[in-house]
Amino acid sequence: MTETTTATPAVAPTAVPAPAPATIPVAPPHSPVPFLDLGVQTAEVEADVRERWDAILRTSGFVLGPDVERFEREFAVYSGVRHAIGVGNGTDALEIGLRAAGIGPGDEVIVPANTFFATAEAVLRCGALLVPADVDDDFLIDPEDVAGRMSARTRAVVGVHLYGQMAPVARLREVVGPDVLVVEDAAQSQGASRDGARSGGAGDVAATSFYPGKNLGAFGDGGAVMTPSDDVAERARRLRNHGGINRYEHLEVGANSRLDSLQAAVLSAKLTRLDAWNQQRSEAATRYGALIAEAFADVPELVAPRELPGATHVWHLYVVRTPDRPAVSAALSAAGIGHGIHYPAPVHLLPATEHLGFRPGTAPRAEAHADQILSLPMFPGITADQQEHVVRTLHDAVTRRVPR
Repeated sequence: MTETTTATPAVAPTAVPAPAPATIPVAPPHSPVPFLDLGVQTAEVEADVRERWDAILRTSGFVLGPDVERFEREFAVYSGVRHAIGVGNGTDALEIGLRAAGIGPGDEVIVPANTFFATAEAVLRCGALLVPADVDDDFLIDPEDVAGRMSARTRAVVGVHLYGQMAPVARLREVVGPDVLVVEDAAQSQGASRDGARSGGAGDVAATSFYPGKNLGAFGDGGAVMTPSDDVAERARRLRNHGGINRYEHLEVGANSRLDSLQAAVLSAKLTRLDAWNQQRSEAATRYGALIAEAFADVPELVAPRELPGATHVWHLYVVRTPDRPAVSAALSAAGIGHGIHYPAPVHLLPATEHLGFRPGTAPRAEAHADQILSLPMFPGITADQQEHVVRTLHDAVTRRVPR
């Protein structure tokens, strides 16, 4: 899944200092807290990227070529998968991955209702039939609900690794059986793991985005298809390049969706630092959890996310649930705290899917979450002071709305 909204941008968490009391009635004056700040990461890789870019400028190898091939190898090894194929963006990665695996008109593809529209859009662009499934309380596709949505035309199920935590891919495989493709939408989960598998290396085919705000983000758009299958990989390489591998060879109708060398160089430079950045996210998530647990011990109106057993969450987003989101959002805005909503409407209730005839009640849990979810500031380099300010403001906003 990839997105262009401004609300975007495996190791165990380490101990963090005990949080300051979060019960101050009104937060003191404080500098604004951005929702996303890429400055720390950019500064860390700048010299490395400039050196790599200078080498590309000397050769003028701007599209595909050695730098892309090098990153594809590096990212495949990192993800624990045989093939990684660089493409132009995450949405193309989803469509190309589905098409390369044989999905086309008339096939039914099950997707979670709570995801960015690109997940559903890629299915529809393949000419396939969209089937929304409900999610669990951790925002991930519910395998038991998937079982009830299957039909004789079901050809694939997409597990979206939402907010940085992997979907239950192993359980999905058990539910759908060996003849249905298990596809990973891994756009928000570079470096995550679950049940012993890395994000991008758990299913039959996977797609990821390198939009700048992702855990592994380029300096522009980019994406990748990942698969253990030689046949799927070969077709994906054709589909990204007008349907052929060699110049003027067009074996089928494809697309112009090639990862460029400049972005590949950025991604190679960042990949070496990704685990350290994910560790910083994990420490920030641990700190948020401790602060929220203390501040809201007697006020259950705010629900914090969790890391599931057997999983490594990489905290692309830190998403809480609150029943009075408009008031809480207004309080955060007034305090200069950036935040987002991921996502304000389930994919089956968007104007773009209205023609498919879905109605409210199709995915009740996802629909309820859509009215409550709120994404707090989360990025490598966020400070304890910034997080304490966020939680104090949350506490003030929520307790003002709770009857005493």
